[in-house]
Amino acid sequence: MTKRMSTPLTGLLALGMAGCATVAAPPSKAPNEGSASYRMLDDSHMEHYQLAIGDIATGATPFQRILPVYPPSQLAACAPMQEVDAQVIVDETGKVSDVRGVLAENGSAMPPWSPFLAAVRTAVLQWRFNPLRINHWAADADGNTHEVDSTTKPFSLMYAFRFECHAGKATVTSAPTKG
Repeated sequence: MTKRMSTPLTGLLALGMAGCATVAAPPSKAPNEGSASYRMLDDSHMEHYQLAIGDIATGATPFQRILPVYPPSQLAACAPMQEVDAQVIVDETGKVSDVRGVLAENGSAMPPWSPFLAAVRTAVLQWRFNPLRINHWAADADGNTHEVDSTTKPFSLMYAFRFECHAGKATVTSAPTKG
């Protein structure tokens, strides 16, 4: 009968061989992520409803907004910041009926179906607004005011949507401001 002896050297050799069998992969680079934000633009250059004496306009305020998603097809390129100006057209019920891209400040037009404008359209077509209501008030012979009639009207607002690509985790902000 032969007796086998285990030596510390044999154990270390086995442990060393096992350690060589597993190679840790280098940490992978975090994928690019994008974020989007928006702000209301100055619309003083646009035509506005002219209110008669005794008319009061209310509403035209958003109550449901969906933030655009950075186009996944553009993440690998991680382009510099992109800004899309869009006119949001709202019908008399408060539903967005159209979203139109507008010329950039430098006068160049974005391609009509660029991925960024498409992302804006997809999100903004889901927005909802309180309808724009115009109430007409009048005074009776005693000077008491009362509402004579009211109507809802379509309207449009201008927004700038900013898309930014980040290596690592993105932050998404939304802070509309009148400007």
